[in-house]
Amino acid sequence: MATARKAGYTTRILRADSQFYNAGVIAACRRARARRPSPAAGNRRSNGPFTASPTPHGSRSRRARPRHRRAHLRAEGAEIPAYTAFASRKKNERVTARLIVRRVRDLAKPAVMGEQGELFPVWRHGPFFTDTPAPTLQAEREHRHHAVVEQVIADSKASALAHVPSAHFNANAAWLTLWAMAYSLLRAAGSLTSAFHAKPTTATLRAHLIHVPARIARSARRITVCLPHNWRWQHAWTHLFETVHGPPAPA
Repeated sequence: MATARKAGYTTRILRADSQFYNAGVIAACRRARARRPSPAAGNRRSNGPFTASPTPHGSRSRRARPRHRRAHLRAEGAEIPAYTAFASRKKNERVTARLIVRRVRDLAKPAVMGEQGELFPVWRHGPFFTDTPAPTLQAEREHRHHAVVEQVIADSKASALAHVPSAHFNANAAWLTLWAMAYSLLRAAGSLTSAFHAKPTTATLRAHLIHVPARIARSARRITVCLPHNWRWQHAWTHLFETVHGPPAPA
């Protein structure tokens, strides 16, 4: 955190995954005066807000996977304003802050035709421990923003970041630079292609726009790309080609 502040990072919010939910990290955050929305370990004690609050506040997620969209639209949130974490440790190591829990219906395995439906609703809980003063739903929404960074990292492992780490510092720096350039260019190409290609993963963009089943023909000092007939993405690829190589629009 000290290094981040030297680099110009001025915000006080520190996001971390559940592996950093421990007394040492929380104590370091308190010494550095950083706010810490950190996921807590899911157990009966951390899921207690829904037992104490029979009518928790509802929230909605716009960043849901298509197959879980209905489940995320039924998301609910509840909070314990003064939750004491690490209660089994010494008094000076205990921390009291807010515990916010978000739950969604588990619809990943719906009943098939002919089977019995669910006897009672099954929920998936996502607790996190924080001291941010924002309202419950706003704090929960801001906490879920860290998933955007995690998705970029996971997506990047299908690209140049698959070659790191290396034992040589210069190699890591080179691969990181190449990844940043490739990621930016590929995202720009996807945005210019179509609305669908503006959102998929790197592997999908590479399969649709780069690994093109085409043949290059040369005639009269001209290069012609011969695309296959009935190719699914021919119109999207042609639109990208015409957008990039077409004449500039009139002023």
